[in-house]
Amino acid sequence: MNFEDIYCFFRNPPPLYLNQELAVCYILDILIQGDSYGTELIARLEHESSTYRLSDTVLYSAIKFLEANGTIVGYWKKVEGRGRPRRMYQIDSEWTNQAKELAYFWKRYADTHSIPSDTTPFDSRALSLGN
Repeated sequence: MNFEDIYCFFRNPPPLYLNQELAVCYILDILIQGDSYGTELIARLEHESSTYRLSDTVLYSAIKFLEANGTIVGYWKKVEGRGRPRRMYQIDSEWTNQAKELAYFWKRYADTHSIPSDTTPFDSRALSLGN
């Protein structure tokens, strides 16, 4: 390893996988904007953020948690351009305020844990140790 390797890591870091707590907040953030289905939630995160990823296992575990608590409800809908009907999800109207609060947690987390994209190339000659 050398210092250039460190700069390369931060210029192109590996994605971070969301845990269930973050996934719940992310899902609510998206559903506040409109109804969605599972694979769309994953694809949207990958498209909108190079920093984060969401596994199928964590996604559906978070969805199951939200449904069991009555926070979201699911329904079947034929989505144009897709072969079979998709299980769509929406926020239950009684949970809108709490969903907004939890969605804010996701936004705040994502904003404070993003990797800066403007890391400058490293010049090892500029490193001065002990001075």
